[in-house]
Amino acid sequence: MSGKRHILAIDQGTTSTRAIVFSDAGAIVTSAQQEFSQHFPDDGWVEHDAEEIWRVTCAVCREALAALPEQGAEVAGIGITNQRETTVIWDRASGEPIHRAIVWQDRRTADRCIPLREAGHEPDVTARSGLLLDPYFSGTKIGWLLDHVDGARERAQRGELAFGTIDTWLIWKLTGGKRHVTDATNASRTLLFNIHEQCWDPVLLELLDVPDSLLPEVLDCSADFGVATEGIGIELPIAGVAGDQQAALVGQACFEPGMVKSTYGTGCFAVLNTGDTPVQSRNRLLTTIGYRLDGKTTYALEGSIFVAGAAVQWLRDAIHIIGSAAETEELAKGLESNRGVYLVPAFTGLGAPYWDPLARGAIFGLTRDTGIAELVRAALESTCYQTRDLFNAMADDADYRPAALRVDGGMVANNWLLQCLADLVDVPVERPEVIETTALGAAYLAGLHLGVFDARATIADRWRCDRRCEPAMDPDKRARAVAGWDEAMRQVRSYADAKRDAQSGT
Repeated sequence: MSGKRHILAIDQGTTSTRAIVFSDAGAIVTSAQQEFSQHFPDDGWVEHDAEEIWRVTCAVCREALAALPEQGAEVAGIGITNQRETTVIWDRASGEPIHRAIVWQDRRTADRCIPLREAGHEPDVTARSGLLLDPYFSGTKIGWLLDHVDGARERAQRGELAFGTIDTWLIWKLTGGKRHVTDATNASRTLLFNIHEQCWDPVLLELLDVPDSLLPEVLDCSADFGVATEGIGIELPIAGVAGDQQAALVGQACFEPGMVKSTYGTGCFAVLNTGDTPVQSRNRLLTTIGYRLDGKTTYALEGSIFVAGAAVQWLRDAIHIIGSAAETEELAKGLESNRGVYLVPAFTGLGAPYWDPLARGAIFGLTRDTGIAELVRAALESTCYQTRDLFNAMADDADYRPAALRVDGGMVANNWLLQCLADLVDVPVERPEVIETTALGAAYLAGLHLGVFDARATIADRWRCDRRCEPAMDPDKRARAVAGWDEAMRQVRSYADAKRDAQSGT
């Protein structure tokens, strides 16, 4: 790799795609970002145009590479990280998707999960995959596509179709259809992968009625994923892949058991490294693959919040009370308290530890003098309260309380939010110098395979803390604030229970 010491990281997220070129010191050299369309065809449905994602990805990669002095000559290869669980099925011959991608947030397959749970399948599903029977994951989305697109199931059985999460789709496109592959972390989010045997599980495939002909080959996170020959203007090896939250675990250098990171983007995802032991959760958290390197699997516990930054996006784009996310810090800081206002942003259901697809968002405590600042603060606080719920569940499952919480993602540029997190979670919160740790993790994984980085210890030594916030809230005040949140959550869940009763006719 003589002279080539940079890595191009593709960070394909839920609302935008970034391309970031990192140096061998882990510093950002150039970057580009572009949003793409969100489609909401029905209540709780969320879709993306996979072809638009491909076009946007090509555009930002070209832009980032063009900003380099020698048009990418210094770049050793590509790392990819992606929104997980989002499901694409395409025709192997034409490369055309058979339907829009069904996004991880989508809840349309809730009615597929309920009878499977009622039939008693969830314990075995969890034992094999580490996951729960929830529409969040890819497995039931695949089934929906096969059953709702004319002729799709028959075409799949003839081997004419391919399934992939977004990493697999992009690799297929970048390599001109030569490679149909994924990595172990993305595979572990499908409901179809046995995280203990490290293979597609025939029992789960039969349960969810998914033909194995659809499935990609599963590789380590740092491996030969093929050569990108299409779309970005130069040929580069693809050498590292991980789902966004696992990539952030690597980017935050959480390589030791007991270390935990939480990423704040569209959603919020807390991941606790549990080493070579897959911990079975008592609190409906997920047992997942943290990363797989040199054939060795490191496991993790994960808690997933579906709406974090998306709540701020809702304030901006749906109800138009702010012009940009940057305004939220000053608005929240200008209030001495939340004045009893709580926002539960269950726009697409509740994730861990509740897992309620029928829950919907609600605002509590509104009075005549409630204004923009109160709503903004409630939106930010909702992320902190939900993180607290996850952190406490993790501590209970792991039988110890992690010493600190490493945070990243766009939301944590907000210093008020950092302090609120520390106060409500009651643990020190650390923000690194590079908060784009998802992309950085993908770069590290690619660099490990290509020899740009020589070991995980080297990566850990590069981690630097930019800001550390210590808990400063009076315990009694914290208890009162948390009690208000718990009551708001109870009422949202009660509403969801009423919807369930109405649907079942009881």
